Amino acid sequence: MPKWGYSITDLSPEKTAKASGRDLRVSLKHAKEVCKTIKGMKLEEAKTLLRQVIGKKKAIPFRRYKKKAAHRRGLQKAYAGRYPTKAAKRILQVLEGAEANAEFKGLDTERLRIIHAAATPSIKIRDYIPRAFGRTSPYFDTLTHVELVLEQIEAP
Repeated sequence: MPKWGYSITDLSPEKTAKASGRDLRVSLKHAKEVCKTIKGMKLEEAKTLLRQVIGKKKAIPFRRYKKKAAHRRGLQKAYAGRYPTKAAKRILQVLEGAEANAEFKGLDTERLRIIHAAATPSIKIRDYIPRAFGRTSPYFDTLTHVELVLEQIEAP
């Protein structure tokens, strides 16, 4: 069993399914913006959006990390946006894993909604690049944890 836990607790195991991606080599800032965008969406809607981002057809609105980010067509409630394709690919894989977990539990995949999507920093990979005159420069890379929780909504 893993020693890590989820940041969301008090979930009904009969109506929810969880999945997490640990130590992903994606940008933490991009993963946070993607998670903020897909939170609250239905499963199929989120998968469609992520596939459009990967194909660079639709942009993710950047609300927090938007310095030097250009305007993108079709954004609502935000003027800056980007196409974080690498983060979208990894989050789509985690989302499909959560969908498989929900199917295994016997939940109806047509009525699933993302109630929790979070990206948190993981370990730092520390490396150094040799420079001129015997010096070195740090070359650090922060890995990312992504966790998603799906919940089955009530039938109308």
